[in-house]
Amino acid sequence: MENQSTPEAQAAAPSTVENPAETTESFGELLSEFEKSHRHEPGTKQLEGTVVSVTADAVILDVGYKSEGVLPRSAFSDNAEGVARGDKFPVSIKGRNAEGYYELSRFKVVQPTDWTSLEQAFAQKAAIPGTVTAVIKGGFSVDVGVRAFMPASRSGAREEREMQDLVGQEITCRIIKLDIADEDVVVDRRAVLEEQALADRQNRVAALSEGEVVTGKVRSLASYGAFVDLGGIDGLLHVSDIAWSRVEKAEDVLSVGQEVEVRVLKIDPENRRISLGMKQLQPEPWDTAAEKYKPGQRVTGTVTRLMDFGAFVELEPGIEGMIHVSEMSWVKKVRKPSDILKPGDVVEAVVLTVHPPERRIGLGLKQALGDPWTDAARKYPVGSAVEGPVTRMMKFGAFVQMAEGIEGLVHISEITGERHLHHPQDALKVGQVVRAQVLGVDTEKRQMRLSMKQLVPTSLDEYLDEHNESDVVSGRVIEANGGTAVVELGEGIRANCRVAESASADVGAGAAGRADLSALTSMLQARWKGQAKAATGGPEPVRAGQVRSFRIAKLDREARKIELELA
Repeated sequence: MENQSTPEAQAAAPSTVENPAETTESFGELLSEFEKSHRHEPGTKQLEGTVVSVTADAVILDVGYKSEGVLPRSAFSDNAEGVARGDKFPVSIKGRNAEGYYELSRFKVVQPTDWTSLEQAFAQKAAIPGTVTAVIKGGFSVDVGVRAFMPASRSGAREEREMQDLVGQEITCRIIKLDIADEDVVVDRRAVLEEQALADRQNRVAALSEGEVVTGKVRSLASYGAFVDLGGIDGLLHVSDIAWSRVEKAEDVLSVGQEVEVRVLKIDPENRRISLGMKQLQPEPWDTAAEKYKPGQRVTGTVTRLMDFGAFVELEPGIEGMIHVSEMSWVKKVRKPSDILKPGDVVEAVVLTVHPPERRIGLGLKQALGDPWTDAARKYPVGSAVEGPVTRMMKFGAFVQMAEGIEGLVHISEITGERHLHHPQDALKVGQVVRAQVLGVDTEKRQMRLSMKQLVPTSLDEYLDEHNESDVVSGRVIEANGGTAVVELGEGIRANCRVAESASADVGAGAAGRADLSALTSMLQARWKGQAKAATGGPEPVRAGQVRSFRIAKLDREARKIELELA
């Protein structure tokens, strides 16, 4: 077989051996070129990654290369809750993992390869990757290409368990101390985490717009409101913006962890403040207040708070009316609302005024009870007798309560006719029940004049009660003039008597009003014994000073008048 080989064949043999090598070399070059064109060197530039899926442990992003990139969920705030397919994030490539995915970072990360690279990263304060290798005294040992130290206070870990969990993890950190001579390197992870959180917050704030409705969770409560977590950023829900009704404390309505829907009211990028509102998602109750509440309408509400000048009453969530102290009682002058009301009282009131632009409704408490003076003149006519307790006394008189809201004044001169009073308290005391006669009623001025002494019986009243018409009585003539004589029947009791002209005697100077005392004495004695007769046998003339018998011709008890005739 060997002899059969020809030189041509032997010359051709090498060529058949070299062809596979050439083919392999050509394929290798092509593969190298392909990988070169599809390779991304770590730290060369910042890329924009688009979320393609979210797994239980990581977020997968398309970074524009053949292979996709991966970020741990912990790289996002709230463990990537809310991250969805299509969301875009700036990322840097740190390298490849065992599965062939690009390992990403949310920071522009430069991988140091030597001390020169470390010096450059330190000077530029650039973020670099590192691997936590062990927990040591005071912190951690971190591999950043060389051995570095990370203080525990700069690790971002707060508890022992968190510190142990960092071992073996790749972290992003920044060199804060570099001494090449002593090969002393100190790194800081916490600053990078804070910057990342700040960047996330700024991105989220930028993504919000005023007027937008978002959902969040109540993170904490304060006396002035609640802080709501909107996914890594907090907004303040002030207590005045929780509900249209008055809310004293946020904890009365909200609880930590509660999910709420809110509207973004204001964004302050400079101070990084976001103001939120819940009530703004509900209709403004004052928009329809003018249609729902009319003057004169009766309403029911709950007293919410008391002020020096009045009480506020909630008619419905977001709408309060105010009862001024002057509109609380017909009976007395209310000096402070607490004299009558307290928070929590349910009251009935009457709408007095409605001013929606000023968010004001005036209410009246006393009007709901009715104005007692409306028919006071009918209920208490002049001349009628009334009874009630003395409520208060002034120097000029005493006030007596006739009914709820109605008081009458007994002037000091009308309390008694028996003696002169210097002050009403000389005869009366507060709380004492008295009877009086109505002298006058003025409903417009809400005034009633009373008299107590008018109801005290006099000698005339007693005389009228004890006598009737046709009774024969005795009296003294105190005045005789023509056909009429004035007769005194007792102290302060006078009556008129008609006499014939012939029966009246001419009155001289001595009969003008004074009779001779000796003659009057003998005349009285004779009159009482029935022996008085005219000298001529006819009727004795009527003279002033005479005491004689008369017959009651008319007795008018209502008018308190008595008319006599000679007996």
